[in-house]
Amino acid sequence: MSGPQCCENPPTLSSSSGAGHEEELGGLKSYISGSLDSSLAVLLVSDIYGYEAPNLRNLADKVAAAGFYVVVPDFLRGDPYVPENAERPLPVWFKEHGTCPMIQLGHSPKVVVELAKYACVQAAVLLHPSFVTLDDIHGVKVPISILGAENDKMSPPELLKQFEATLNAKPEVGVPRV
Repeated sequence: MSGPQCCENPPTLSSSSGAGHEEELGGLKSYISGSLDSSLAVLLVSDIYGYEAPNLRNLADKVAAAGFYVVVPDFLRGDPYVPENAERPLPVWFKEHGTCPMIQLGHSPKVVVELAKYACVQAAVLLHPSFVTLDDIHGVKVPISILGAENDKMSPPELLKQFEATLNAKPEVGVPRV
């Protein structure tokens, strides 16, 4: 989240007619797509707009169609950021979510980096790495792809190059094991 430009094009929430379904998993409402019999799984972590965002669910369905079991948990517990709510601008929304585990880590990029510190995760993909620091990257133990935004003041190209150098120096962060 580099600034207001990140919130300029929020998703339109509408009823999803996706291939997946909602169920409670680990105490959280979750969008589930794909076969439970799959030997491959993907955990998708939403941004501030939450697990109901149609594009996120469409992505989950596409990944599931490729043979994966996909889980999109509602880490925001039914309270995503709503740009139209003038009484809860983004700074207020973030402050109110200080007790949410995802928000305590910053937001979804931090969650991805934290998960990438465990060997039971085979690979990670990090989009828009705002709030991620070089210290966060030092603990990564699995292959990770970091896709930065072109104009992100919080994770500029210079920082992304430092991430890359740090990861390239770690032999355990090689090719994903699939």
